[in-house]
This record gives sequence, structure tokens and C-alpha cells, in this order.
Amino acid sequence: MKTFLAIYTGTAEKLEQFKQLPEEERSRRETAGVKAWMEWGARHAAAIVDDGAPLGKTKRITSAGIADIRNNIAGYVLVQAESHEAAARLFLEHPHFTIFPGDAVEIMECLPMPV
Repeated sequence: MKTFLAIYTGTAEKLEQFKQLPEEERSRRETAGVKAWMEWGARHAAAIVDDGAPLGKTKRITSAGIADIRNNIAGYVLVQAESHEAAARLFLEHPHFTIFPGDAVEIMECLPMPV
């Protein structure tokens, strides 16, 4: 089995559109989204290595110093699968982008450190 890092992405525009929904609709979608996310986690529990978490503000560190930046990374999870394709298939129809205002899920293999 290989390990994959899945990054949940989202845009400021999609989040703003979600915030503009009427309170009742936003609340209904949030409740449905949490339920669907928990069901997704239960369905794929055997593949999930680390549940991950939502992510907050970003700082970028370079030789020039530290700066506040924005990116589209909203959260992460670690999963195991036989292949990159199999890992990606775990996220088809994920509530991150079918219910919540998320944009996509990006999957990268966690490669072994070179020796």
C-alpha cells in the first residue's frame, strides 16, 4: 500500500458565494455536509491513515524572511491505496465540493525519503 496526501482546496470566491446564501440554506447545507463527510469517513475508514484537519492562515518563509500569504489549501487527509488512481477515486463525489463550497481535492503520493 502506498500513502497519499489529499489536499482540500477552495477559493475565496466560492466561500463568499456560500456566505451569501440565506442563513437557513447555509445552515441546512452545513448540517448535511458534516453528516455526509462523517459518512464518507466511515466508508473509507480502512484507507484513512490520518483524519487530517482544516487549515488556517498561511505564512511563507524564504531567505527574505516571513510573509503572510493566501493560497487555496483548506485542509488535508492522509490515505492509503494501491495506486494513485485508487486514492483519487476515494474522493469522487466528496462533500468538500458537492455540498460545501470547496473547489477540489488534490492527491499526491508520499514518496520515501532518498537514502
